[in-house]
Amino acid sequence: MTLAWLALGGNVGDSRALLAQAIEKLCEGDDIRLVARSSDYATPPWGVTDQAPFVNLCIAVETSLSPRDLLSRAHAVERTLGRNRATEQRWGPRTVDIDVIAYDEITIQEPDLVLPHPRLFERAFVLIPLAEIAPDLHIAGRRVAEAATQIGISGVERLPPR
Repeated sequence: MTLAWLALGGNVGDSRALLAQAIEKLCEGDDIRLVARSSDYATPPWGVTDQAPFVNLCIAVETSLSPRDLLSRAHAVERTLGRNRATEQRWGPRTVDIDVIAYDEITIQEPDLVLPHPRLFERAFVLIPLAEIAPDLHIAGRRVAEAATQIGISGVERLPPR
């Protein structure tokens, strides 16, 4: 089993419930096991700012899936929960978004899969929840907790447990 980190977010429907369902569906079967889950965070939209706030979180999983198969599983879960990547606006509203942030220490540079995630260090909505569950994790030579202190966190708010 390999350790991987994923970021989840959404801003359409009951985002917290949908994200909980996404984690359950992602971890069905024996090939993905949840290791850690951050708190939920309310975050301002990124990219397209004229939309509702998002709920974001990060998880750590152990998996026997390859990086590509893990991404395929994530996309299948998104579709099951109402996301249609083909028709949506890039960075626009969505029910559930699941990104593979890092997969062990593997580096991949392919058209539809880049690891570690290329915009990880630009996004407080990923760094803050990731630092909660993996502060000492090093990705691309940077310690997550340190990177989280170097990014603007305006509007990022930890939500109370449900």
